[in-house]
Amino acid sequence: MNTLANRYERFAREYVIDLNAPRAAIAAGYSEKRAHVTGYQLVANRRVAKIIERLQTQRASKLEIKADRVAEELARLGFSNMMDYMRIDEEGKPTGLDLRNLTRDQAACIQEITEDTTGGSGDGERRLILRTKFKLADKAKNLELLGRHLGMFQDKLQITGIEGLAERLAEARRKRANG
Repeated sequence: MNTLANRYERFAREYVIDLNAPRAAIAAGYSEKRAHVTGYQLVANRRVAKIIERLQTQRASKLEIKADRVAEELARLGFSNMMDYMRIDEEGKPTGLDLRNLTRDQAACIQEITEDTTGGSGDGERRLILRTKFKLADKAKNLELLGRHLGMFQDKLQITGIEGLAERLAEARRKRANG
């Protein structure tokens, strides 16, 4: 039996896969021609939104992912500091990496470490030079994501109070038509 509740559930299960409302509408059996409109109407539907929220909560719980854990990792990456990884000599120049006391949190911030040599063979004619490239995670990107999580940036206008608007309009039309 293909009840409305079953279609809502199928749509919600498809939607949480990739958050693509038109694709989820088609997969749930709605018209391909109107999938774009139908998908976004379904996402705005209170009953469907509750199913989506339940499914997302189940997924997060299964993966043991909590918003606090994600925010902590973003903060760790965003606030990482090169001074935690290198030594500075008396003249204020970096003398090299010091990874001997590296913590797990500090290691999580490292994006890349590469070494290469250039110059001669070290025979006195040309000095052999060892270069180390050390790169931490993208601070700007991680701080931006953390700021978004904290609601520091408003990129879009958020309109509230339209939940169930289609149902309320349909009810008003029925009342008007019935006198």
